[in-house]
Amino acid sequence: MKFFLALTVLATAVVLCAAGGASDVTFVDHAKVQMALDKGGSLVTASDLTVSCSHREKPGEVEVHERETDVMHIIDGEATLVTGGTVVGGKTTKAGQIRGTGVTGGQERRLVKGDVVVVPAGTPHWFKEVPKSVSYYVVKVIK
Repeated sequence: MKFFLALTVLATAVVLCAAGGASDVTFVDHAKVQMALDKGGSLVTASDLTVSCSHREKPGEVEVHERETDVMHIIDGEATLVTGGTVVGGKTTKAGQIRGTGVTGGQERRLVKGDVVVVPAGTPHWFKEVPKSVSYYVVKVIK
């Protein structure tokens, strides 16, 4: 648990520095973090980044964020993440955001507790399989 906390703090600090830093310190107490991990939800929102928790019990849609790099840290569970390739059935859902039904030619990775994956802006990504459930932090760096 201490390793996880240290890794999360370090990753967030690196992202904040890389994104230009913030003049104010943001603190999120453990109860709000746990609630977000249990149900999914936002922890921090700023002009250059967001931090949230997600919990999935089934596959999702393919996503492409034109201006957001996703840094994901798997907290619990496992899933198969597909990255890259070409989006199948892609539609713009809002400015800078595309959703689809599948991917052709992407790379599949089995993610488990402790894994970290960075998905650069413009890269299709998709939680294709979620055997039981997966919980993860997402830091979105907005360019």
